[in-house]
Amino acid sequence: MRTVDLIQRKREGEELAPEEIDFLIHGYTAGEIPDYQVSAFLMATFFSGMTDREVSRLTECMLHSGETVDLSSIPGMKVDKHSTGGVGDKISIPLAPIVAACGVPVPMISGRGLGHTGGTLDKLESIPGFRTDVSTAEFTKIVAEVGAVMIGQTKDIAPADKKMYAMRDVTSTVECIPLIAGSIMSKKLAAGIDALVLDVKTGAGAFMPTYERAVELASALVQIGHSFGKETVGFITDMNQPLGYNIGNWLEITESVECLRGKELPDVMELTYTLGGMMVVLGKKAATLGEGIERCREAVRSGKAYEKFLQLVKRQGGDISFLQDPAKYPRSKYSHEITATGNGFVQAIDPLEIGFTCISLGAGRTKVDDLIDPKAGIVLKKKMGDSVKTGETLAVLYTDKKDAVESAAARIAAAFRVGPVKPERSPLILGVVDINGVKAAVDPGRRGA
Repeated sequence: MRTVDLIQRKREGEELAPEEIDFLIHGYTAGEIPDYQVSAFLMATFFSGMTDREVSRLTECMLHSGETVDLSSIPGMKVDKHSTGGVGDKISIPLAPIVAACGVPVPMISGRGLGHTGGTLDKLESIPGFRTDVSTAEFTKIVAEVGAVMIGQTKDIAPADKKMYAMRDVTSTVECIPLIAGSIMSKKLAAGIDALVLDVKTGAGAFMPTYERAVELASALVQIGHSFGKETVGFITDMNQPLGYNIGNWLEITESVECLRGKELPDVMELTYTLGGMMVVLGKKAATLGEGIERCREAVRSGKAYEKFLQLVKRQGGDISFLQDPAKYPRSKYSHEITATGNGFVQAIDPLEIGFTCISLGAGRTKVDDLIDPKAGIVLKKKMGDSVKTGETLAVLYTDKKDAVESAAARIAAAFRVGPVKPERSPLILGVVDINGVKAAVDPGRRGA
């Protein structure tokens, strides 16, 4: 069996046999198939797609490329959440401790930044000392002790996905539904979960720009989950502007801490409470979504969610003093305010441009081995629907790269569209996908999809 022949067949749109997918995944994981051939395979798959049988085999191969975690000794339903990625999408950080504070164990395996989107691991690692690479034995121990754990794919958990995830990021194959589905579900299933909640984003800043594509991906993920015996529910959510105000690794940690301490950021907390409420339902700690949402709100009001986050960070080696006093954190060498050049209302903020501009400031990667500046990023001062006057601050950028300031400021200014008419507030949650199909969906035409 030759790798080049399989690349050619996939390029021509043929279906690969299960043993051929085994050959590719096992060979790449073992270092027997080089990056450049896997790059070609990923691009061929991007254009030719995969059948359901191929996606199932891909998921199974990546799932069993390493160890799988057995959490059966821990009482209760273990429930995780996954987002397909967005700009300012910090939801996992407040969500995990909130749900854990409600009594539902959360074994969370997250990823790094992909394309224009930030990664939960990069954000967590901006906390001094925080460890995201732990053994499967310690993973299980932390879940038992804390009620939640937030790590990345280790050398033991879905190592094939870890390698392919990084390769997708730098080969422009991130948006491919079969590759996304296999990647997400292999690492989630390896973590010993009983149920999964999905946040599948759609809009200008999402990998699935249209509502229809988002539903297609959510449906594929739900089907894979149920085929492995895991109850899986997907939410289709809007990504036509950044979530929250802070974009960048440490900046998003500080905003997450503010939310855990009771700050009501409308979009961030609406989504956090909805996803958390469903996790509490799947975890058998609430009978309805409404009841689950209220339990999550109470976890924040009581301070239990914030204390749970401090416990989690401390257990994984993080220095919680920086969370308790963010002013201790190092500051960027350069900051620059972007101001409005006219009066009116913010009609749009291009999340794609904001995301890529953040990368140019040092907050993300353009190559696998790029170093990230955890301080770098953008703080929005205005969101869609806000009124603005000439000279008012729209956003502030932070970076250590002096030569990036001028171009980044121009890009941020161009990402804001200000006009005379206040836009209508559109829903953040557009639909729900479960094993029975799509429900509560909003007409995608209302979102410009």
